[in-house]
Amino acid sequence: MLYIVFGQFAIVKRCWEKSTGLEFAAKFIKKRQSRSSRRGVRREEIEREVNILQQTQHANIVTFHDVYENLTDVVLVLELVSGGELFDFLAQKESLSEEEATQFIKQILEGVHYLHSRKIAHFDLKNVPLPRIKLIDFGLAHKIEAGAEFKNIFGTPEFVAPEIVNYEPLGLEADMWSIGVITYILLSGASPFLGETKQDTLANISAMNYEFDEEFFCRTSELAKSFIRQLLERDKILTIQDALDHPWIKPLNPCQALVRRLSVINLENFRRQYARRRWKVPLFTSADVSKCCTETQPKTPNSKQCRCRSTVARKNSLERPEPRKKPREEPGSEGWPVFLWLYWVDQRNQALRGGQSSSGCAGWRLET
Repeated sequence: MLYIVFGQFAIVKRCWEKSTGLEFAAKFIKKRQSRSSRRGVRREEIEREVNILQQTQHANIVTFHDVYENLTDVVLVLELVSGGELFDFLAQKESLSEEEATQFIKQILEGVHYLHSRKIAHFDLKNVPLPRIKLIDFGLAHKIEAGAEFKNIFGTPEFVAPEIVNYEPLGLEADMWSIGVITYILLSGASPFLGETKQDTLANISAMNYEFDEEFFCRTSELAKSFIRQLLERDKILTIQDALDHPWIKPLNPCQALVRRLSVINLENFRRQYARRRWKVPLFTSADVSKCCTETQPKTPNSKQCRCRSTVARKNSLERPEPRKKPREEPGSEGWPVFLWLYWVDQRNQALRGGQSSSGCAGWRLET
Protein backbone atom coordinates (compact mmCIF):
# COMPACT_ATOMS: atom_id res chain seq x y z
CA MET A 1 0.00 0.00 0.00
CA LEU A 2 1.59 3.26 -1.12
CA TYR A 3 -0.25 5.69 1.16
CA ILE A 4 -1.06 4.75 4.75
CA VAL A 5 -3.22 7.83 5.33
CA PHE A 6 -3.60 11.34 4.00
CA GLY A 7 -5.06 14.57 5.29
CA GLN A 8 -5.49 18.11 4.05
CA PHE A 9 -1.83 19.14 4.22
CA ALA A 10 -0.07 15.89 5.11
CA ILE A 11 0.29 12.36 3.81
CA VAL A 12 1.90 9.34 5.45
CA LYS A 13 3.87 6.80 3.44
CA ARG A 14 5.52 3.55 4.43
CA CYS A 15 9.32 3.71 4.05
CA TRP A 16 12.42 1.63 4.72
CA GLU A 17 15.85 2.55 6.02
CA LYS A 18 18.22 1.40 3.29
CA SER A 19 21.05 0.41 5.62
CA THR A 20 18.93 -1.79 7.93
CA GLY A 21 15.73 -2.60 6.05
CA LEU A 22 13.66 -1.47 9.04
CA GLU A 23 10.18 -0.10 8.28
CA PHE A 24 9.06 3.38 9.31
CA ALA A 25 6.30 5.85 8.56
CA ALA A 26 7.21 9.01 6.63
CA LYS A 27 4.86 11.91 7.29
CA PHE A 28 5.06 14.52 4.52
CA ILE A 29 3.84 17.91 5.76
CA LYS A 30 3.26 20.47 3.01
CA LYS A 31 4.94 23.77 3.89
CA ARG A 32 3.13 27.08 3.52
CA GLN A 33 5.08 28.94 0.85
CA SER A 34 4.10 32.50 1.81
CA ARG A 35 2.45 34.37 4.66
CA SER A 36 -0.52 35.28 2.49
CA SER A 37 -1.15 31.67 1.39
CA ARG A 38 -3.71 29.47 3.14
CA ARG A 39 -2.34 26.24 1.65
CA GLY A 40 0.11 24.25 3.72
CA VAL A 41 1.27 24.40 7.33
CA ARG A 42 3.20 27.33 8.78
CA ARG A 43 6.84 26.62 9.58
CA GLU A 44 6.49 27.50 13.27
CA GLU A 45 3.68 24.94 13.61
CA ILE A 46 5.81 22.21 12.04
CA GLU A 47 8.74 23.12 14.30
CA ARG A 48 6.49 22.96 17.35
CA GLU A 49 5.32 19.43 16.41
CA VAL A 50 8.93 18.30 15.86
CA ASN A 51 10.11 19.83 19.17
CA ILE A 52 7.34 18.10 21.12
CA LEU A 53 7.99 14.73 19.47
CA GLN A 54 11.70 15.07 20.23
CA GLN A 55 10.86 15.54 23.93
CA THR A 56 8.68 12.44 24.22
CA GLN A 57 9.72 8.85 24.76
CA HIS A 58 7.03 6.54 26.08
CA ALA A 59 5.62 3.11 25.26
CA ASN A 60 2.20 4.60 24.46
CA ILE A 61 3.43 7.47 22.28
CA VAL A 62 4.62 7.13 18.69
CA THR A 63 8.43 7.30 18.48
CA PHE A 64 10.13 10.07 16.51
CA HIS A 65 13.23 9.03 14.52
CA ASP A 66 14.33 11.77 12.13
CA VAL A 67 13.31 14.83 10.13
CA TYR A 68 14.17 15.97 6.60
CA GLU A 69 13.16 18.90 4.43
CA ASN A 70 12.86 19.60 0.72
CA LEU A 71 11.48 22.53 -1.26
CA THR A 72 7.82 21.69 -0.64
CA ASP A 73 7.65 19.44 2.43
CA VAL A 74 9.02 18.65 5.85
CA VAL A 75 9.24 14.87 6.28
CA LEU A 76 8.97 13.34 9.75
CA VAL A 77 10.27 9.78 10.04
CA LEU A 78 8.21 8.04 12.73
CA GLU A 79 7.63 4.62 14.21
CA LEU A 80 5.37 2.60 11.88
CA VAL A 81 2.09 1.72 13.64
CA SER A 82 0.17 -0.51 11.25
CA GLY A 83 -2.17 -2.66 13.34
CA GLY A 84 -5.40 -0.84 12.48
CA GLU A 85 -7.53 1.40 14.70
CA LEU A 86 -9.11 0.56 18.06
CA PHE A 87 -12.77 1.06 17.10
CA ASP A 88 -12.39 -0.97 13.90
CA PHE A 89 -10.76 -3.76 15.91
CA LEU A 90 -13.61 -3.81 18.45
CA ALA A 91 -16.24 -3.93 15.68
CA GLN A 92 -14.78 -7.30 14.64
CA LYS A 93 -14.64 -8.88 18.12
CA GLU A 94 -17.20 -11.43 19.33
CA SER A 95 -17.18 -10.43 23.00
CA LEU A 96 -15.64 -7.79 25.25
CA SER A 97 -15.93 -7.20 28.99
CA GLU A 98 -15.46 -3.84 30.68
CA GLU A 99 -12.36 -5.29 32.32
CA GLU A 100 -10.82 -5.75 28.86
CA ALA A 101 -12.05 -2.32 27.74
CA THR A 102 -10.33 -0.63 30.67
CA GLN A 103 -6.98 -2.01 29.47
CA PHE A 104 -7.32 0.03 26.27
CA ILE A 105 -8.36 3.17 28.15
CA LYS A 106 -5.58 2.71 30.70
CA GLN A 107 -2.95 2.73 27.93
CA ILE A 108 -4.39 6.00 26.59
CA LEU A 109 -4.35 7.44 30.11
CA GLU A 110 -0.73 6.42 30.67
CA GLY A 111 0.36 8.11 27.42
CA VAL A 112 -1.55 11.27 28.34
CA HIS A 113 -0.16 11.16 31.88
CA TYR A 114 3.36 11.27 30.43
CA LEU A 115 2.43 14.31 28.33
CA HIS A 116 0.59 16.14 31.10
CA SER A 117 3.47 15.57 33.53
CA ARG A 118 5.49 17.66 31.06
CA LYS A 119 2.69 20.24 30.66
CA ILE A 120 2.02 19.11 27.08
CA ALA A 121 -1.60 19.06 25.88
CA HIS A 122 -2.34 16.88 22.85
CA PHE A 123 -5.63 18.61 21.78
CA ASP A 124 -6.47 15.98 19.13
CA LEU A 125 -7.11 12.69 20.94
CA LYS A 126 -9.45 10.39 19.04
CA ASN A 127 -9.39 6.86 17.61
CA VAL A 128 -6.00 5.30 18.35
CA PRO A 129 -3.90 2.69 16.53
CA LEU A 130 -3.12 -0.89 17.58
CA PRO A 131 -1.74 -3.47 18.38
CA ARG A 132 -0.33 -1.46 21.28
CA ILE A 133 -2.14 1.79 21.95
CA LYS A 134 -0.05 4.70 20.65
CA LEU A 135 -0.82 8.41 20.76
CA ILE A 136 -0.18 9.90 17.31
CA ASP A 137 -0.96 13.12 15.39
CA PHE A 138 0.89 15.77 17.40
CA GLY A 139 0.22 18.56 14.92
CA LEU A 140 -2.03 20.43 17.39
CA ALA A 141 -0.07 19.65 20.57
CA HIS A 142 1.08 22.60 22.70
CA LYS A 143 3.17 23.10 25.79
CA ILE A 144 1.00 24.89 28.37
CA GLU A 145 2.98 27.73 29.92
CA ALA A 146 2.10 28.97 33.42
CA GLY A 147 0.54 32.43 33.30
CA ALA A 148 0.23 32.43 29.50
CA GLU A 149 -3.34 32.37 28.16
CA PHE A 150 -3.79 30.15 25.13
CA LYS A 151 -6.92 30.09 22.95
CA ASN A 152 -7.62 28.42 19.63
CA ILE A 153 -10.36 26.73 17.65
CA PHE A 154 -9.06 23.47 16.23
CA GLY A 155 -9.31 19.71 16.54
CA THR A 156 -11.77 17.04 15.42
CA PRO A 157 -15.26 18.42 16.21
CA GLU A 158 -16.67 15.16 17.52
CA PHE A 159 -13.98 15.01 20.23
CA VAL A 160 -13.23 18.66 21.12
CA ALA A 161 -13.97 20.18 24.52
CA PRO A 162 -16.52 23.01 25.08
CA GLU A 163 -13.76 25.54 25.80
CA ILE A 164 -12.45 25.01 22.26
CA VAL A 165 -15.91 25.53 20.74
CA ASN A 166 -16.50 28.63 22.88
CA TYR A 167 -13.02 30.07 22.25
CA GLU A 168 -12.07 30.08 25.93
CA PRO A 169 -8.62 29.64 27.54
CA LEU A 170 -7.32 26.12 27.02
CA GLY A 171 -5.37 23.76 29.24
CA LEU A 172 -4.69 20.11 29.91
CA GLU A 173 -8.38 19.57 30.79
CA ALA A 174 -9.33 19.55 27.10
CA ASP A 175 -7.59 16.19 26.69
CA MET A 176 -9.59 14.70 29.56
CA TRP A 177 -12.86 15.63 27.83
CA SER A 178 -11.66 13.83 24.68
CA ILE A 179 -10.89 10.70 26.73
CA GLY A 180 -14.47 10.82 28.01
CA VAL A 181 -15.78 10.85 24.44
CA ILE A 182 -13.46 7.97 23.46
CA THR A 183 -14.69 5.92 26.43
CA TYR A 184 -18.35 6.62 25.59
CA ILE A 185 -17.79 5.39 22.01
CA LEU A 186 -15.78 2.38 23.23
CA LEU A 187 -18.67 1.20 25.42
CA SER A 188 -21.49 1.78 22.94
CA GLY A 189 -20.30 2.46 19.39
CA ALA A 190 -22.36 5.65 19.52
CA SER A 191 -20.91 9.15 19.82
CA PRO A 192 -22.21 11.36 22.66
CA PHE A 193 -22.33 14.67 20.77
CA LEU A 194 -22.37 13.79 17.08
CA GLY A 195 -25.16 15.61 15.23
CA GLU A 196 -26.42 15.56 11.67
CA THR A 197 -24.15 18.50 10.81
CA LYS A 198 -21.02 20.13 12.21
CA GLN A 199 -23.21 22.89 13.60
CA ASP A 200 -25.33 20.37 15.52
CA THR A 201 -22.24 18.60 16.86
CA LEU A 202 -20.61 21.80 18.10
CA ALA A 203 -23.89 23.03 19.62
CA ASN A 204 -24.31 19.72 21.50
CA ILE A 205 -20.77 20.03 22.86
CA SER A 206 -21.25 23.64 23.94
CA ALA A 207 -24.49 22.71 25.73
CA MET A 208 -22.95 19.45 27.08
CA ASN A 209 -26.01 17.72 25.65
CA TYR A 210 -25.60 13.95 25.99
CA GLU A 211 -27.25 11.01 27.74
CA PHE A 212 -26.74 7.31 28.44
CA ASP A 213 -29.36 5.79 26.16
CA GLU A 214 -30.70 2.63 27.80
CA GLU A 215 -30.61 0.80 24.47
CA PHE A 216 -26.82 1.16 24.33
CA PHE A 217 -25.87 1.25 28.03
CA CYS A 218 -28.27 -1.30 29.58
CA ARG A 219 -25.34 -3.64 30.36
CA THR A 220 -22.88 -0.88 31.34
CA SER A 221 -21.81 -0.66 34.99
CA GLU A 222 -22.40 2.45 37.08
CA LEU A 223 -18.63 2.58 37.63
CA ALA A 224 -18.10 3.07 33.89
CA LYS A 225 -20.84 5.70 33.64
CA SER A 226 -19.34 7.52 36.63
CA PHE A 227 -15.96 7.57 34.90
CA ILE A 228 -17.48 9.12 31.75
CA ARG A 229 -19.61 11.65 33.69
CA GLN A 230 -16.59 12.94 35.58
CA LEU A 231 -14.67 13.43 32.32
CA LEU A 232 -17.50 15.15 30.43
CA GLU A 233 -17.62 17.97 32.99
CA ARG A 234 -16.70 21.63 32.80
CA ASP A 235 -15.99 22.61 36.40
CA LYS A 236 -14.86 19.46 38.25
CA ILE A 237 -13.28 17.43 35.49
CA LEU A 238 -10.88 14.65 36.52
CA THR A 239 -7.16 15.24 36.29
CA ILE A 240 -5.12 12.56 34.54
CA GLN A 241 -3.98 11.14 37.89
CA ASP A 242 -7.58 11.11 39.19
CA ALA A 243 -8.61 9.19 36.07
CA LEU A 244 -5.87 6.58 36.58
CA ASP A 245 -6.99 6.18 40.20
CA HIS A 246 -10.72 5.95 39.38
CA PRO A 247 -12.22 2.65 40.63
CA TRP A 248 -13.30 1.70 37.09
CA ILE A 249 -9.64 1.78 36.01
CA LYS A 250 -8.15 0.72 39.36
CA PRO A 251 -10.72 -1.18 41.48
CA LEU A 252 -10.52 -0.49 45.17
CA ASN A 253 -11.96 -3.86 46.28
CA PRO A 254 -12.86 -7.31 44.89
CA CYS A 255 -16.50 -6.29 44.43
CA GLN A 256 -15.60 -3.49 42.00
CA ALA A 257 -13.24 -5.81 40.13
CA LEU A 258 -16.05 -8.38 39.81
CA VAL A 259 -18.46 -5.75 38.47
CA ARG A 260 -15.98 -4.88 35.71
CA ARG A 261 -15.48 -8.55 34.85
CA LEU A 262 -19.20 -9.33 34.63
CA SER A 263 -20.26 -6.17 32.79
CA VAL A 264 -20.07 -6.77 29.05
CA ILE A 265 -20.27 -4.52 26.03
CA ASN A 266 -23.11 -5.23 23.61
CA LEU A 267 -20.93 -5.66 20.53
CA GLU A 268 -23.91 -6.20 18.24
CA ASN A 269 -25.13 -2.74 19.19
CA PHE A 270 -21.56 -1.45 18.97
CA ARG A 271 -21.19 -2.64 15.37
CA ARG A 272 -24.55 -1.20 14.35
CA GLN A 273 -23.94 2.18 15.97
CA TYR A 274 -20.33 2.39 14.83
CA ALA A 275 -21.33 1.72 11.22
CA ARG A 276 -24.09 4.34 11.48
CA ARG A 277 -21.67 6.80 13.08
CA ARG A 278 -19.15 6.37 10.26
CA TRP A 279 -21.84 7.32 7.75
CA LYS A 280 -22.90 10.35 9.78
CA VAL A 281 -19.45 11.82 10.38
CA PRO A 282 -19.11 14.79 7.97
CA LEU A 283 -16.11 14.67 5.69
CA PHE A 284 -14.03 17.51 7.08
CA THR A 285 -10.64 18.23 8.56
CA SER A 286 -9.34 20.20 11.50
CA ALA A 287 -8.89 23.21 9.23
CA ASP A 288 -12.60 23.09 8.41
CA VAL A 289 -13.41 23.37 12.12
CA SER A 290 -11.37 26.55 12.35
CA LYS A 291 -13.06 27.95 9.25
CA CYS A 292 -16.49 27.06 10.56
CA CYS A 293 -15.99 28.35 14.09
CA THR A 294 -13.99 31.54 13.75
CA GLU A 295 -17.33 33.35 13.53
CA THR A 296 -18.57 31.66 16.71
CA GLN A 297 -18.74 34.26 19.46
CA PRO A 298 -21.10 33.25 22.31
CA LYS A 299 -23.36 36.05 23.55
CA THR A 300 -22.30 35.34 27.13
CA PRO A 301 -19.50 33.29 28.72
CA ASN A 302 -22.09 30.64 29.60
CA SER A 303 -23.83 30.61 26.26
CA LYS A 304 -25.18 27.20 25.31
CA GLN A 305 -25.48 27.85 21.60
CA CYS A 306 -22.86 27.60 18.88
CA ARG A 307 -23.75 30.04 16.10
CA CYS A 308 -21.25 28.90 13.48
CA ARG A 309 -22.58 28.35 9.97
CA SER A 310 -22.67 24.75 8.80
CA THR A 311 -21.07 23.88 5.50
CA VAL A 312 -22.28 20.27 5.52
CA ALA A 313 -25.88 19.09 5.14
CA ARG A 314 -27.27 15.57 5.10
CA LYS A 315 -30.83 14.55 4.12
CA ASN A 316 -30.60 11.72 6.64
CA SER A 317 -27.96 9.96 8.70
CA LEU A 318 -27.48 7.07 6.28
CA GLU A 319 -27.29 9.02 3.03
CA ARG A 320 -23.92 8.95 1.37
CA PRO A 321 -22.86 12.39 0.13
CA GLU A 322 -22.82 12.87 -3.63
CA PRO A 323 -19.30 13.39 -4.95
CA ARG A 324 -18.68 16.79 -6.47
CA LYS A 325 -17.87 16.62 -10.16
CA LYS A 326 -14.92 18.77 -11.22
CA PRO A 327 -13.49 19.33 -14.66
CA ARG A 328 -10.21 17.62 -15.41
CA GLU A 329 -7.28 19.79 -14.39
CA GLU A 330 -3.63 19.72 -15.32
CA PRO A 331 -1.01 18.35 -12.86
CA GLY A 332 0.14 20.97 -10.38
CA SER A 333 -3.22 22.77 -10.48
CA GLU A 334 -4.62 24.12 -7.20
CA GLY A 335 -7.68 21.93 -7.71
CA TRP A 336 -5.79 18.67 -7.45
CA PRO A 337 -6.07 16.78 -4.13
CA VAL A 338 -2.79 17.33 -2.29
CA PHE A 339 -1.91 13.64 -2.07
CA LEU A 340 -2.34 13.14 -5.85
CA TRP A 341 -0.39 16.28 -6.61
CA LEU A 342 2.48 15.25 -4.32
CA TYR A 343 2.48 11.76 -5.83
CA TRP A 344 2.65 13.22 -9.36
CA VAL A 345 5.51 15.53 -8.34
CA ASP A 346 7.35 12.64 -6.67
CA GLN A 347 6.97 10.42 -9.74
CA ARG A 348 8.01 13.24 -12.09
CA ASN A 349 11.12 14.02 -10.07
CA GLN A 350 12.05 10.35 -9.84
CA ALA A 351 11.92 10.17 -13.63
CA LEU A 352 14.07 13.31 -13.94
CA ARG A 353 16.61 12.03 -11.42
CA GLY A 354 16.77 8.52 -12.80
CA GLY A 355 14.64 6.87 -10.13
CA GLN A 356 15.83 8.80 -7.05
CA SER A 357 12.97 9.89 -4.79
CA SER A 358 12.34 13.61 -4.43
CA SER A 359 11.64 13.31 -0.72
CA GLY A 360 15.03 14.69 0.21
CA CYS A 361 15.58 11.74 2.56
CA ALA A 362 18.97 10.28 1.81
CA GLY A 363 19.18 6.74 3.15
CA TRP A 364 15.42 6.14 3.00
CA ARG A 365 13.38 4.29 0.40
CA LEU A 366 9.66 4.97 -0.07
CA GLU A 367 7.23 2.24 -0.98
CA THR A 368 6.11 2.44 -4.61
